[in-house]
Parts: sequence; C-alpha cells; structure tokens
Amino acid sequence: MKAASQPLIAKEGWGAVAVTLAVALAATWLAGWWSLPCWLVLVFVLQFFRDPKRAVPQGDGLVVAPADGKVVFAGRAEDPYLRRPALMVSVFMNVFSVHANRAPLAGEVRRIKYFPGKFFNAALDKSSAQNERNMIWIHGDAGADVVCVQIAGLIARRILCHASPHQRLRTGQRYGFIRFGSRVDLYLPEHAQLKVKLGDKVRGGADVVAELGPPPQ
Repeated sequence: MKAASQPLIAKEGWGAVAVTLAVALAATWLAGWWSLPCWLVLVFVLQFFRDPKRAVPQGDGLVVAPADGKVVFAGRAEDPYLRRPALMVSVFMNVFSVHANRAPLAGEVRRIKYFPGKFFNAALDKSSAQNERNMIWIHGDAGADVVCVQIAGLIARRILCHASPHQRLRTGQRYGFIRFGSRVDLYLPEHAQLKVKLGDKVRGGADVVAELGPPPQ
C-alpha cells in the first residue's frame, strides 16, 4: 500500500491558514493596499506551520533530534520521569522553527503523561520542571528507554501529541506539534554518547544527537 504524501503545511495549521487567508482576502476587498499587514500575517502563519519532509538517518543505536531548533542544554541530568541518572539534550524552538515533533528512535510507547504548568520562556532551564508539558516514554527496539518531553513556551498554549500508549513509532516519525515557541527535552541512558553540544542547530528527524552503545557491564 502506497504511503500518503506529507502535506507541505502541517495539518495542525490548516484552520489557522484558512482563517488568516479569509481575513486577508476580505481586507483586500474592503481596504485594498491597506490589507498588506494581513497578508504578512498569512506569510508568517504559512512559514510557522510548514512541515518539510526529512531524510531520516539509518543505523543501529542512532538517536535523532526530536525537534528543530537550538541546543540549549547537552549534558548530565536527573531524569525526573524514570528517576534515573541520564544524559539530557534540550532543543529550543523559536517562532521561525519547524514545530513538528519526531520520535528520536524506533520503539514502543510505554507511557504518556500530561502535566499542567506555567508558561515561562522555554529557553530557561526552569521551564523543564515548571512549564506545561507532555511526557512520552519510548522503549527502544534495542532495549534503551528514552523520554521525550514537549514543553510549552512563553506564548505557546497548545501541545499536541498524536501518539498513544503501546503504539510503535519509527525513528523520525512525526508524533506531535507545539504551537508558537517551545522546547523539547530528551532524556537518554547515561551510557549514551552525545553528538551535539550547547549552541548547535539541529533538524528534527534528520540530525543525530546521540548514539546508544551497549550498556556498561
């Protein structure tokens, strides 16, 4: 069976695009050139909800970026969801980033949990623990447990997660979306090898952020 083609604009944005297009057309009919700001808003909405295809790297143990953006943390941390020492990679998405979220590795979804919270700037470290967020725990095919956390930002007010418990995800598979500025935290086993550093720019589903070797004996 042939796979459905991926739309250029994320389905999560179709309503917003339709509304802003209707407003721009109405403003043009009523006000002519004075409608230009409405068309600029439409351009912004189109670029925000763009959803380009990604070539997912293939290889054993590869962990890909769960989102587009800038790495604002890469190092050792405590995983508060699985209660273990871990390596953490945090990717901050600004309003010009692609906001689709992708599975960092292939595996089974073991648990999903939503946490209500505040709306601090997602670039701040405290947003990981205090902002509204949604956690997804993936048990990788090779046995590694990885946690992805979608975090709302200063103006983000909608976290969307399309995955469900016991669902199998492919590496790089699209599973969620966050609207208007946000962050994704990725917790990895502490024996993983990080392939990114603070300040790096990554593309969700396309860039490798870590490799999972065998656990230490």
